[in-house]
Amino acid sequence: MQQEAVRPWLKAEVGERYGLSPPEPRPLYSLLTESAKAHPSNRCIHYQGRDFSYSQVDEISSRFASALVSLGMKKGDRVAIFLPNVPQLVFAYFGILKAGGVVVMCNPIYKERELEYQIKDSGAEIVIASRTVAKGMDLYKSLEGCRGRLQLRHVISTHLGDYLPGAKKMLAGLAGVKDVPRAGTVDFAKLVDSMAPLKDYASVDPKGDVALLQYTGGTTGVSKGAMLTHYNLLSNAVYAVSLFPLTDRDISLCVLPLFHIYGLTVTMNAPLAAGAAMVLLPSFHVDEVMKTIQSQRVTIFSGAPAMYIAINSRPDAKKFNLTSVRACLSGGSALPPAVRKKFIELTGGNLVEGYGLSETSPITHCNPVSGGIAKDGSIGPPYSGTDARIVDAGDRDKVLSTGEVGELAVRGPQVMKGYWNQKAETEAVLKDGWFLTGDIAKMDDDGYFYIVDRKKDMVNVGGLKVYPREVEDVLFEHPDVKEAGVIGIPDEFSGEVVKAFVVLKDPAKPVSEGEVIEFCQKRLAKFKAPKKVEFVPELPKTLIGKVLRRKLRELTPR
Repeated sequence: MQQEAVRPWLKAEVGERYGLSPPEPRPLYSLLTESAKAHPSNRCIHYQGRDFSYSQVDEISSRFASALVSLGMKKGDRVAIFLPNVPQLVFAYFGILKAGGVVVMCNPIYKERELEYQIKDSGAEIVIASRTVAKGMDLYKSLEGCRGRLQLRHVISTHLGDYLPGAKKMLAGLAGVKDVPRAGTVDFAKLVDSMAPLKDYASVDPKGDVALLQYTGGTTGVSKGAMLTHYNLLSNAVYAVSLFPLTDRDISLCVLPLFHIYGLTVTMNAPLAAGAAMVLLPSFHVDEVMKTIQSQRVTIFSGAPAMYIAINSRPDAKKFNLTSVRACLSGGSALPPAVRKKFIELTGGNLVEGYGLSETSPITHCNPVSGGIAKDGSIGPPYSGTDARIVDAGDRDKVLSTGEVGELAVRGPQVMKGYWNQKAETEAVLKDGWFLTGDIAKMDDDGYFYIVDRKKDMVNVGGLKVYPREVEDVLFEHPDVKEAGVIGIPDEFSGEVVKAFVVLKDPAKPVSEGEVIEFCQKRLAKFKAPKKVEFVPELPKTLIGKVLRRKLRELTPR
């Protein structure tokens, strides 16, 4: 069979994009060091009114690398980052890489049990965490609760206001943002200031050495660490530069969380590879985002559909000047065509849909931003250097034809090395370089791919994966819950939210929906906790007692 018949995207206008030469293998930290050398005075980070040049970010991260070495960190040691989108996260990330460590990104809103599992599983012995209390939220509380059960050598704590400009730092204090001392921790800023920059960076094998453990879910609901090498991440970032394309004059809005692989690669690694600026926002608030786009003249805005919906839904959206935005990438869940159209009308820029996974660094597919056709409802053709095919869901070796529905498989330089300490799980999804995504899809005659259905049980909350078993385990801890089943239900803003079906031990005892939701919110990150709870007399099951989630979905109007 001819190559074009198997890979029709090579015939399309995006063929040149697919055929880009692969980047030279080099350490991931070279994204920063090379741009700092080429553009030392360029703005690298803008954060709450303060700018950091490339040379400054490079130096601070090198100082942090020295600090880690002084604390006894050795090549290959895992170091966890438990922070929101703040400059310290960027400094720590590249400092860890320069010192030869493996980064473990932790969701800053994780509750105690979630954080404990991830740190224990990764074997991280050093954690960088916030000690700030803001608006009643204590980001250190989860770590404090499980620290006694962890084998940590060092906790490096930072105040989120340390790198604010002077006036804003004072205003933050007046607004109740408190720097709370934490016993047994090392101060991040003082540690950095006390060190000389590391001169000799760690020698790494870009294709063999792991740079990041990116935790994801699995079909069994057990969280797994995807081992992403320096080259996995570097190649995906370099290809992202060509996708937009990015230049050193671009300004990227960094509001997607950096603990998530989408935000990490597309809003941080890629702009740094191009010498562009990134504007850090710790969380998504629609007013703040729109004001920031206007004031900073943001040119690149990557987000989830819920973000674009929020902006489109603002009745006063047109009072903001958003015309600086020239290119946007949407991922995490399906992008409704009407949302895309309205956002393009609002900004004048182009918004396209892409697709990726934690295991693939993340991008595997994307509609062309320029120089090609973006198809509504499609995730686009394969990314540069990426091969893709549809295989029979029951036989991975059987490749299906155009238009047939099966499981999406991908192969390329961004595909993970495997799952951390999970040999069987790795072998189940990787064979001869091909990664089975678990998502059901089809390909059209032009080589554009379409996701038909998601993994059977996974709930996709704004691009964040929630597995029913994890939520059900918490529900079973409730003293009044006999049985529980969890599914995802459609949501206008998040794509899906979690719904729980609960069987009570004593149906006569009054237990409210709010009580069950609150119980879960205390034990799970907010996005994982149920938004809806329905009390039922019994759950539909198979003969061996397995809950039939398909039947639960049928009970929920769509």
